[in-house]
Amino acid sequence: MINLSSIKMHMYCPMSLYLKTHVDIDENDMYNCYLEIKNLKIDIQDLMQKNIRKIKRTMSLEEIEKILSQNIYEYIENTTKSMKSSNIEITSEQISEINDETYFNIKILSIKSKKAMTILNKDGFGITEMFFPNCLYSYLIKDTQLELIGICDKIEIIDGRYYPISIKSSNPPIKGVWDQDAIELVANAILLEEEFDTEIFVGFVDYKKIGDRRPVIMDVNLRKSLFSVIREVKEIIENKKLPNIKRNSKKCRNCEYENICMKK
Repeated sequence: MINLSSIKMHMYCPMSLYLKTHVDIDENDMYNCYLEIKNLKIDIQDLMQKNIRKIKRTMSLEEIEKILSQNIYEYIENTTKSMKSSNIEITSEQISEINDETYFNIKILSIKSKKAMTILNKDGFGITEMFFPNCLYSYLIKDTQLELIGICDKIEIIDGRYYPISIKSSNPPIKGVWDQDAIELVANAILLEEEFDTEIFVGFVDYKKIGDRRPVIMDVNLRKSLFSVIREVKEIIENKKLPNIKRNSKKCRNCEYENICMKK
């Protein structure tokens, strides 16, 4: 089966997928760190959801921020310490970025919550579903016919409809979403359609760094693009097809396979 992580890696750089599959036999520490950080951010969302239920419409903005922040920074500190003790190499810069992003999100949620409570005349418990709809996190899905398997970061369920959500910590483009994010999202949509016998017309990419949610329409062209990518991934993984190297100074500089790739 083709894993969605292979599709994402191919969209970022086909050569990195080839090297990961056929050259690098060691465990990918960078990828493990990425997964742990993503899980941490999901846990932070859960804590914020619990905290929002405690706020009252009579509270000041400062009081709301204090309530929303309860236990969160301590949890970040304890979790990152645990990661280090498990030999997962998370850097001080990454920890600082998580704290800054959390601070920003709490500020935004405080303002939105205060406004919603004032307009609707409800306390925090009454507005929770506005900001945290019924959802599933890190949901494993697969399709044996497509030979595709992956984990959807988040599935929001609203009025019986399913909406796949991809959670990203990367910088977004000026408009829309990155191609690889759209491909990942439509792959999740197709898997969810099979899993829940439903139709999915739109999904979303959450760019957490700027607190922005961007829609992606699951149209025919995007679905065709996914199947084209799947064929290319199978060629690399199953037939060991060597892709062409496409230099990109920014991507190559941050790639763990740069030295190997350049030797190739």
